Amino acid sequence: MAGADLDDAQTPAILQLGEGARMLVFAAATDDSGVPPEWAATAERAGVHRLPDLSKETVARLVALVRRHRQTGDRVVFSLHWGGNWGYAVSGAQRAFAHALIDEVGVDIVYGHSSHHPKGIEIYQERPILYGCGDFLNDYEGIEGHEAFRGELGLMYFPTLGASTGRLLALELVPTRIRHFRVNRAGGEDRAWLLDRLRRECKVFGCEVEPGAKGAFVVHA
Repeated sequence: MAGADLDDAQTPAILQLGEGARMLVFAAATDDSGVPPEWAATAERAGVHRLPDLSKETVARLVALVRRHRQTGDRVVFSLHWGGNWGYAVSGAQRAFAHALIDEVGVDIVYGHSSHHPKGIEIYQERPILYGCGDFLNDYEGIEGHEAFRGELGLMYFPTLGASTGRLLALELVPTRIRHFRVNRAGGEDRAWLLDRLRRECKVFGCEVEPGAKGAFVVHA
């Protein structure tokens, strides 16, 4: 998240969910996503909330940050711009960091992005980790070089959480296809390709993906 200074960049967006209920959305970026040090916000400079690394010290700082803003009953999303644009691999350091966000920071949804295609999904401690959500909309149509990843295919993510616990009750994915700068529902061979790829990548994390209602997919541990 960007801001006029570091404090502003670290401040979460707050969504009211109902009487006494809020969703806090924190956001940060890492250097391996292409965010250079000079983009980082400081006490005297506008910029983004850039994490120096995925160490225990960084986790501890995030624990303090979330505690400073969180109130009883709040649910927390951590939006994380990390990793490269192409490829399905999730490093051990990334997985450990995502687990720490849930175990130590108290995050309910880890929302990862940077890859231009969907990556694997993990359900850990009854919380979803979206390691790479792909693009909802982009302007890459016709650009050559990464056709094997089918960057024109994407997903809309619809998690349902327990209001009092934050535990994942359901996770539905709606397959999409970008064409002429419009987002369309993906069907036929496109939908089948996405389902096959998601099954392959989610299996790595012990999750299964099955066809759902109205052309959607359902993810479960």
